Amino acid sequence: MSISTAYNSLQPQQRRSLGFLLGAGLCFWISITTLLPTLPTYIQSLGGTRSEIGLVMGSFAIGLLLSRTALGYLADKNSRKLVLYIGVIVAGLAPFGYLLIQSVFPLIAVRAFHGVSIAAFTTAYSALVVDLSPLKNRGELIGYMSLVTPIGMSIGPALGGFVQEFLGYSILFITSASSAFLGLFLIVFIQEKSSTHHHKSAHIQGKSRSFKQMLTTHALVIPASILFFIGLLFGTLVTFLPLFLEDANLEFNAGLFYTVAAIGSFSSRFFAGSASDRYGRGPLISVSLLCYFVSMLLLTQAITGTQILLAGLLEGIGAGTLIPMIIALISDRSSASERGRVYSVCLGGFDIGIALGGPLVGSFGDTLSYANIFTLNSSLALIAFLLFISQSNYNFKTSLGFALGKEKDLYMFDN
Repeated sequence: MSISTAYNSLQPQQRRSLGFLLGAGLCFWISITTLLPTLPTYIQSLGGTRSEIGLVMGSFAIGLLLSRTALGYLADKNSRKLVLYIGVIVAGLAPFGYLLIQSVFPLIAVRAFHGVSIAAFTTAYSALVVDLSPLKNRGELIGYMSLVTPIGMSIGPALGGFVQEFLGYSILFITSASSAFLGLFLIVFIQEKSSTHHHKSAHIQGKSRSFKQMLTTHALVIPASILFFIGLLFGTLVTFLPLFLEDANLEFNAGLFYTVAAIGSFSSRFFAGSASDRYGRGPLISVSLLCYFVSMLLLTQAITGTQILLAGLLEGIGAGTLIPMIIALISDRSSASERGRVYSVCLGGFDIGIALGGPLVGSFGDTLSYANIFTLNSSLALIAFLLFISQSNYNFKTSLGFALGKEKDLYMFDN
């Protein structure tokens, strides 16, 4: 099914809401990603050491962790749209904190506050997309709607690097805030299903679980664990890639890595969703984890811009496939009334990984070379891959079959 066919199969109200949601998502991710290649160097310019840079960057996930559960509950019990508002408002306010506070340790609090924006926006955005998507095209529409992330990442880092270089950090932070507040305007036009509809759906299915049950069920623990390892990888990469490029004197803009990664992410999301509806989520997740593994191996040996760009492309393909496929997988394994909380549990694994990645590696100071850091990252990707092919379903046989597309997901709810 083409994009136009999938889109035209929706009701007019669904199409309008998804369109405005797409626009708000694009504004949000541009706001967030303008700071990816620039914030580590900004902290360094304030006198931050490698360990302090890792601590500040990793504290982003503190806000994620502390708010994810409450925001997931709010999205389920009250309104997905309200949680979207929270996400873009925080994303708009946080850059002013970086602008006004120009010492390293107080930035930890600002960065943690900024993390609330990701927790709110990603939880509500994913839940709304699934709410508005018919089951038969769920993976496809999740894939298409998740394109806002790579598109935002193709624009944001390059824009951030350009603004910082030619206009300075003050204009950079104002640009980031302005993009978020534009998304706030677009959210006004989104119409969502009522919470009553979700509770009726759950009553029919009889499958709404408590947080304790979600934290202990194998069906959700394994996706959360996989995201934990990839979160460790991503947190380390975001923190140390700009510093690696600067230390290696390659005259290579870190923003280009993220731009190429965004191209890979865009390309993979364009096809992965519809492929997963046809062949299952398993094979797509397996391939994505292998892409992460090879990407990090390339960075261990990178001495040219071409090698870095290739690593960025593969990292983007991995991210662009893994995140929407995990969202589709846990959506399959949950009911509408608990979906916000399910996302908070599983995506919380990613949050914890990001929180620990930068600070843990930064705590080694200069004892680890950048090659060793990326070797560690490749090991994390390999562990995630082995965990998925052996534990993603009831037992090793069904897990391997699911990972290879030979078995159905035995944990899928009967929707």
